Amino acid sequence: MFMVILKRKKELRDLEKLGRWIFICGRRKTGKTFFVKNFMDYDLYFFVNRDGTVFTEDGRKISYETFFELFRENLGSKKIVIDEIHRLPHEFFDYLHYQSKKGEIIAISSTLWLSQKLLGSGSPLLGLFSMYIFGLADECDTIKSLTMKDAVERLESAVYLREPILAYDYKPPITDYLSNYLYANKLTLKEIIGEIFNEEERNISLVYEGILRAVSDGKRTSTEITSYLFSKKLIPKDNPGLIQRYLDVLVKIGLLEKIDTNKRGYYYEHKSPLFDTHFYIDEKYGYTEQDIPINFIKRVVREIIPRHMEKFVWDLLAHKYGLKKVKIFDPEIDIALKRFDKLVVVGEVKWRKNISKSEIKKMQEKLSKFDCKKIIVVQNKNRLYIEDGDIEIIDANDIVKMCKENKQKLIG
Repeated sequence: MFMVILKRKKELRDLEKLGRWIFICGRRKTGKTFFVKNFMDYDLYFFVNRDGTVFTEDGRKISYETFFELFRENLGSKKIVIDEIHRLPHEFFDYLHYQSKKGEIIAISSTLWLSQKLLGSGSPLLGLFSMYIFGLADECDTIKSLTMKDAVERLESAVYLREPILAYDYKPPITDYLSNYLYANKLTLKEIIGEIFNEEERNISLVYEGILRAVSDGKRTSTEITSYLFSKKLIPKDNPGLIQRYLDVLVKIGLLEKIDTNKRGYYYEHKSPLFDTHFYIDEKYGYTEQDIPINFIKRVVREIIPRHMEKFVWDLLAHKYGLKKVKIFDPEIDIALKRFDKLVVVGEVKWRKNISKSEIKKMQEKLSKFDCKKIIVVQNKNRLYIEDGDIEIIDANDIVKMCKENKQKLIG
């Protein structure tokens, strides 16, 4: 059995910098509970059920009253984890406010909407917890968690296994595994996404879902997204101002990424390649409403992997170099990174086995327009020749080696 345990060292480093009361939240199936129970130190663990009762770590079911007494007796002397804390009654939050950061608490919640309300204005928890949104695993952490020798398969797998829901039962190769997962779990994914917005009215939830579909369909600016929503009769006017608050929420809760551009406005992308693939197939072929053959899904997955690899490498280099992503048009390039307002790195990604001389030349001409570090990312750089000595070719093996270097690379 091939099992992947994501070693999420970035999250550990981030959480070590926070205070003694930490509130970890995020959508379902991002591995919050698994991470806390397997990689963080604590003394007591409690899981709150939907009916208000509580499970202890050894599986005993206790009443809220019993839980409260155990919590009160141990707060200050032991580090306590409360999973699904939002299910506890309001009186418990008043008690936490009264205690004012006594002891150490790790709170976990899978409801982003309620988490923001619990820690927001007017709440007794305001200012007590350091909030941490738990999303996809770090690119390099995922690569280092994999053991296959083939660097191309390792990187392609890492793109999708950043989603813990995929990592737990992974069987290589990734193309087959992802296709089979989508085929078998299309309705489950639909429910997971729907649950994120179940605190909102039905018509508002449809707008959120419409935005996610639009981005998967290649509409990446607010103007393009607005036109898509208007054409689907999800908003009353073709006015980008109507959807800005929806976009802001999707960015805030970690479903979309908002990227600066060299033009007016912003560029939006899915954070999760799994959700992006799900919406793409559903928007193009309606696979949640009809039976699409598994081989057809596999063909679409093969087509979409290079696009997701572009974003994966872009994200990885941004984190490794400590730079900010920017989307550049005219010419449109795959990778652009800046420090403050200065462009530091540009690059193109050509993710397939065979690359023609004309394609190399075209990338070369495009990158020659920029005065900064220039890279081309390929699967295998053997037998590839670039006339321009200023352009560096990086392949899958180079990226794996880069991730094994623990220190951030300085550039520019």
